[in-house]
Amino acid sequence: MDLPRLGVTLQHFGEHAGPDAIVTVAQAAERLGFHAVSVSDRLLTPVGPHWTNDAGLPESAPWDALEVLTWAAAHTRRIRLTTAILNTIFQPPVVVARRLATLDQLSRGRVVAGVGQGGGTRLAPYYIPEEFTAAGVPAARRGAGFAEHVAAMRACWGPDPVEFHGEHYTVPAAKVGPKPYGDRIPVLFGAIARRTVERAARIGDGFVTTAVNWDDTRTQVRWYRDAGGDGTVLVSVFAAPPGTDVGTADFVEAALRNLERAAAVGADEMHIATNLLDVHPQRQADLLEALASELGLPTDAH
Repeated sequence: MDLPRLGVTLQHFGEHAGPDAIVTVAQAAERLGFHAVSVSDRLLTPVGPHWTNDAGLPESAPWDALEVLTWAAAHTRRIRLTTAILNTIFQPPVVVARRLATLDQLSRGRVVAGVGQGGGTRLAPYYIPEEFTAAGVPAARRGAGFAEHVAAMRACWGPDPVEFHGEHYTVPAAKVGPKPYGDRIPVLFGAIARRTVERAARIGDGFVTTAVNWDDTRTQVRWYRDAGGDGTVLVSVFAAPPGTDVGTADFVEAALRNLERAAAVGADEMHIATNLLDVHPQRQADLLEALASELGLPTDAH
């Protein structure tokens, strides 16, 4: 059985977050032969009795995803830099297009843009209204408006002069840069519901989901493939219950089991959320080293 490519999340929230933490995990992942590092995005976390946090989001606010990946890029040479995911809908398309393309240029073409339209809950309405209020974006912009946002963003990566006219977004004829380092930046859609997964199949280069329940994940991958999606399927997994430590042997066993499950459902890539563990980044690096040794990953000694 061919196993998925392996990625790991960076420590961009909580008491262990910081420049040294980001470098420690990113450099360890690269040295150990991992395919990618990734970060997630959260504009804010509500407070008050109405907030249930049904998705189990971290209590502390994360650092900005693109700045974190830029710092990781400056301290690595090869490893892919993935937003998994970045809620691009909170920024104008031309702004986020330029930010992603700048990171792609600085990293010499290592960016994979996992994008989303809010999220943050696993129950209706499937997004955090306070984020839309703070960003000045109507929640009704989700859906077709988000698809248009992605189209406008991609237009900005195309040849100059760029020009885009949609129902929600307009880019007047102009030179917009920088352009991506290579021909393009892959765009993966964060998706859980069937309509969003099928949208990813139609207009994305793949989709990103979290394996809270592997039966659900298998169904989502089937929706994607049945809708004609032939791109990358990226599945994020938990190393252990959030906020806990885990023994090295248990970590390796859980990761191997999840790799087998990810392969069985047809995932192309699996990222381990070590940043949710309540452990020092060097401990995270040690856990990754044990896993890489078990898998026999080709390490980078330089």
